[in-house]
Amino acid sequence: MTTSKAIEEAYASQPIDEMVFDTLEFHHPLFVDEFGVRTAVRVVRDTQTWQFCLEPSAPLDGGQYVDFLPVPFDFTQPGYAEDQVPTLQFSISNVSRLVTRYLELAIAQTTPITLIYRNYLQSDLSGPQIDPVVTMTLSSADASTMQITGTATLSDVHNWPFPGKKYTPERFPGLQR
Repeated sequence: MTTSKAIEEAYASQPIDEMVFDTLEFHHPLFVDEFGVRTAVRVVRDTQTWQFCLEPSAPLDGGQYVDFLPVPFDFTQPGYAEDQVPTLQFSISNVSRLVTRYLELAIAQTTPITLIYRNYLQSDLSGPQIDPVVTMTLSSADASTMQITGTATLSDVHNWPFPGKKYTPERFPGLQR
C-alpha cells in the first residue's frame, strides 16, 4: 500500500488550509436502493455531504464521483505487525436510519460485509490518497439505537502467496519434469 506525497505532507505538517477526509464504504449483496439497484453505504467523517471520485477499480461506481454522507465515526487504522492479522476497528455514532437499515439487513446474513477505507485531501477530491485502498471483511459488529461498532480484518492474510502469484504447471510449463 502506498500513500501519496500530498497526504504524507498533510499528516506530517497539518496545514490549516488542507483537510484530510476519512471515509468508510460498506458493501453487501442486500444493499439495494428504492429502485432495486445495488448500492453501497458511504460515509465521511465530516459535517457535510461530500462528493469524492472513486478509484477505477472500485467494486461499484468505479471512476465516478459519488456522495459520502456525513456521519460521526472513529476508527483505528489497521496495523501491519508481524504474525498478526491486520484489523480495523470502527465506531459509528448517531447512526442515520439509512445506514442502520442497510447494516441490520446484512448483519443477519451469512454473506460477509466488505468494508473499504479511503482518505481524500480537500485539495484533491479526484481520487483516494492510498493505492490500493484498504479493503477488508467485517468480522464482527454490534448495533444499538445510538451506535454501531465493529471490527474488519483482511481475510486469511497469512496464506496469501508471495509475490502474489501461484506458480503452477499450468501457468509455468517449465515446472513440469
